[in-house]
Amino acid sequence: MTRPTPSAPASAILDNVARFVAIDFEMTGHAPPSYQKLERASRFARFPGVIIEIGAVAYCRQENGFVRAGEYYSLVNPDGPISPSAIQVHGIKTGRLKTAPRFKEIADALLEFIADSALVAHSYHNDRDALDYELARAGRQGWRDHHYPTDRFICTQSLFQRAYPDRRASSLDIVCDRLWIDRSDRFAAHGALLDAELTSEALLKIAGLLPIRSHEAA
Repeated sequence: MTRPTPSAPASAILDNVARFVAIDFEMTGHAPPSYQKLERASRFARFPGVIIEIGAVAYCRQENGFVRAGEYYSLVNPDGPISPSAIQVHGIKTGRLKTAPRFKEIADALLEFIADSALVAHSYHNDRDALDYELARAGRQGWRDHHYPTDRFICTQSLFQRAYPDRRASSLDIVCDRLWIDRSDRFAAHGALLDAELTSEALLKIAGLLPIRSHEAA
C-alpha cells in the first residue's frame, strides 16, 4: 500500500490510496489507566475495556472515485461500567453488552478487515489510542505500542481545519453541516457504524470526490 501523505493538500490526500477504511468506536466514557500503572501492575491484573461498539466502512478506488466495498460492525463487552454521560451520547447500556464478544474475540476479524488500507477517523488520536489499549489489553502488543503508525491515518478533523481555517470548531456534527452531509440519524444517538459512514463522506467531499452545494462556497 502507498501510504497517504499527511501534509498533502486535501484535494490530493487520496491520490495514492487504493482502499481506505473509516473507523469509529463508541466507548465507555472511562479513560484507561496510565501507562505507568499498567506497566507496574501484576500480569494477573485485569483492566476493563474502553470500546463498546465498533464500526468500520471500506471504500475502494474505482476509476476516478471510490465505491463502498464493505463494512465491519460489532458490539463489544468491556467487562466494566459505562458512564452515564456516555450513555446519553450513544444510548448503549451495560445490559445490551452482556452477550457481546470481548475485544480479544473479534480483534482478528477487525484487523483482517482493515488489512493494509489507509485508516480514516475523525480526531484520529482518540480512536488510535482506544484501539492500541484494547490490543494491549488482549495481549497483542505492549502498553506503549502503536499498532498502526501515524502515517497510516487520515484525520478528517485536521483536513477540515486546513480546508476551512475560518471554522474554529470542527466536531463531526459541524463538519457534516458545513459539507451538507445528512446527519439526521445522529440526532437520536451516536453510533459507530453511522459515524464511520459520515466520516467517509466527509473525507470524499473534502477531497473533492463528492459534490458540495455550490452556494456553500460563499
